[in-house]
Amino acid sequence: MMSDDEARVDWDAAAEAVYDDVVALRRAIHAEPEIGLDCPATSAKIKAALAGLPLVIREGPSTTGFVAILRGGAAEANAGQRRTVLLRGDMDALPITEQTGLPFASTIDERMHACGHDMHTAMLVGAAKTLAARQETIAGTIVFMFQPGEEGYGGARLMMDDGLLADPKPDAAFALHITPNAPSGLLIGRAGPIMGSADTLNARIVGRGGHAAQPHEARDPIPAACEIVTALQVFVARQVPVTDPAVLSITKFQAGTAENVVPDEATLLGSLRALSEATRAKCHAGFKQIVEHVAAAHGCTGEAWIEDRFPPTINDPRGTALQQTVATEVFGERAWFTLPQPMTGAEDFAYVLGAIPGAFAFIGAAPEGSDFLANAPLHSTRMMLDEGAMARGVAFHCATALRFLERGFD
Repeated sequence: MMSDDEARVDWDAAAEAVYDDVVALRRAIHAEPEIGLDCPATSAKIKAALAGLPLVIREGPSTTGFVAILRGGAAEANAGQRRTVLLRGDMDALPITEQTGLPFASTIDERMHACGHDMHTAMLVGAAKTLAARQETIAGTIVFMFQPGEEGYGGARLMMDDGLLADPKPDAAFALHITPNAPSGLLIGRAGPIMGSADTLNARIVGRGGHAAQPHEARDPIPAACEIVTALQVFVARQVPVTDPAVLSITKFQAGTAENVVPDEATLLGSLRALSEATRAKCHAGFKQIVEHVAAAHGCTGEAWIEDRFPPTINDPRGTALQQTVATEVFGERAWFTLPQPMTGAEDFAYVLGAIPGAFAFIGAAPEGSDFLANAPLHSTRMMLDEGAMARGVAFHCATALRFLERGFD
């Protein structure tokens, strides 16, 4: 149960008080998207929105991300531990051209906030404003993490390497991610793995070229590469447990230059997703073994290498339980949905959760009147979102942070 103090706060009303500012910031960021680790204009917009608040800003050399630290002025409740909680919002966009027709659509070709990071950032700024107004009543510290480079650049890991989450080190960490494929305002999560790992698979099969009319005098790498692709699917189906699954997709096969030439080599490119480090490691080893040995069976040489991208995003059960408690007690029993199975997309908040216990959740943002299951999904050039969901997101951030500061994971 939540405390009397927590229950007395009307978080919906508190969020509505900053809602217009949140919408304006979201639209300003959406119109001028930035990609990767270097998002100076977005960072400047965020800092301008935070100006005048009692926050300590800390930055690092690796990215344009930063943390804003709010130190509460209240004495520790019941002489207990003074806790620190982290809330994250990511700020980077995707390299695609927007086709929504919105009046605040991207003004830059081949850049679009198609994953909702503009809303994540705006919600976090709204939470910072709302909580800063209550600074003297807060017993503990809140770290607002504004992170670039989530879309494949490992921005969270780099910010951690820069020491931005070390002083003070959070005792818990939480993040929200919008989705256009759920009812607006619905909070969605699950304990344990919620998102998969993401690694890039590379293979080079080297044979000996020759004439297509005399393949016996060559060492054709194409049949070897074809057999490798098939063997990898059999590996997943027969050696990876269905209770701890993986997805291994070969998405590019390149070989040859002419119809009458056996090429010297073939290359493969693919993606690996897993929901645990154990299965991830098993697939890494299996990929290398299959590439090398199948190639050798064809008289070729197989080279395999893997680009480690993101680990699986694994929620601490205590963190998800806290999120569910906040959602249902503050917003009602129907405000929370437990995801029945993980998603195999990846999220670099996984790095944070690997070092700090906490949880990652989704918030629905399907436009009013839409069929949320049929809406254009994340990363679509046509993705549309209900800005009204941001008020719920601001309120949820605030209630989650204060509940943890008061009671921890209890």
